[in-house]
Amino acid sequence: MHDPSGFLCAAMIRIFPAGVRCLAGLLAAFPLLAAGSDYRGEAYQDERTGLDAWRWRGERFSLSLIQRLPDQTRAFFLARGFSREAVDELAGQCLFQTLMGNRGSQGTIEVDLRDWRFRAKGREGKLTLKEDWLRRWEARGESMPARVAFRWSFYPTEQRFEPDDWNMGMTSYPVPPGTVIDVHFQWREDGEVRRGILAGVRCAPDVSLEEMQP
Repeated sequence: MHDPSGFLCAAMIRIFPAGVRCLAGLLAAFPLLAAGSDYRGEAYQDERTGLDAWRWRGERFSLSLIQRLPDQTRAFFLARGFSREAVDELAGQCLFQTLMGNRGSQGTIEVDLRDWRFRAKGREGKLTLKEDWLRRWEARGESMPARVAFRWSFYPTEQRFEPDDWNMGMTSYPVPPGTVIDVHFQWREDGEVRRGILAGVRCAPDVSLEEMQP
């Protein structure tokens, strides 16, 4: 079997002309290639925001993680009635706009974020789930309209996808902005557990969008 690194690196350079992100793309793809499957992970740049993103495509299951700047999070939730203290706590974690779906023409996919893990600096952790945040907001006395907006904005902890179903929402990882993590995710296809990894995923740093531009 030939080494696919040249092809992958060339592809990354076409996406990012400077070529500096080729290594990140290879790190995202290689754990999946090494498994000998047809599944692929890759780094790319989100066309709408210009921010870094990572995606994974299997025969049925698909996953995308798109960076969210802490300032985006602050502005979004302040506009929905959250206190400054709550917004700063949320923006202090690593957040991604997350898309998942069932690309297949038959069969179901089930996801439970309680099964997901991430690794950062040699340590393993769990996601901070929607329910975790909602308990904090209720204890802190955040308004009901703000909590309802949060409930709709964050990704559901459990979801079942029929063919061609998909959903989008925020997921959060309890590490500071700018941290590089490996995301270990899993799902069920017709009841059978499947697993994948997106490696070298970088949380957005706490800077403005203008500072992120090359």
